[in-house]
Amino acid sequence: MKFELMASMMCADFGHLADEVARLEEGGIDSFHIDIMDGRYVSNYAMSLNDMVYIRRATKLPLDVHLMVEHPNTNIDLFIKRLNVGDTIYIHPEAEYHPSTTLQKIIDAGLTPGIAINPGTSVENVFMLLRIVKKVLVMSVNPGNAAQMFLPYVGQKFETLLKYKDEMNYDVYWDGACGPDKIMTFAPMGVAGFVLGTTMLFGKNRPYKDILNDIREMKF
Repeated sequence: MKFELMASMMCADFGHLADEVARLEEGGIDSFHIDIMDGRYVSNYAMSLNDMVYIRRATKLPLDVHLMVEHPNTNIDLFIKRLNVGDTIYIHPEAEYHPSTTLQKIIDAGLTPGIAINPGTSVENVFMLLRIVKKVLVMSVNPGNAAQMFLPYVGQKFETLLKYKDEMNYDVYWDGACGPDKIMTFAPMGVAGFVLGTTMLFGKNRPYKDILNDIREMKF
């Protein structure tokens, strides 16, 4: 079964970031997930624009940039001009007055447009945007911090989004508290990829290659 595995780089060892990128790439990661937080849309600060630029220069693999910031349209050009064609930018629709305008800027730059959906955001609230985006990142935890508990009611949201994905031409991705049970359940349903953080990938005192191989060899 084919699905993407993305490394949540806010969980990486920033004292050895170059080594982290190299070992993840050697281990077979598909892309690097970059969480940008402004301390206002969420109550935390995580990675910065410069962190994103550093990782963009350190690898040829795609970046998935998750903007957890208020009014991303204000500074979206700072990110767009530093990314490569094919990289992804996710915005939170609630954070912008006119999210379709911001998404159009991402599209015009040759990047992949995405939206991130908080646990408390219904599919109905973002339904029309599903016709614009190519990726939908579903948060299974409230955004802003790693190592949070899974919110079980989010599972129904995945079912709803997967029902429309072929008609509207987008893929669905999982972000937050991703353990083996989540991949075993939702990959066969059609979830295209999973963001891996402290639950499965980081801080395990095992080579990334071994962990990623174990995930890909899971018996469905």
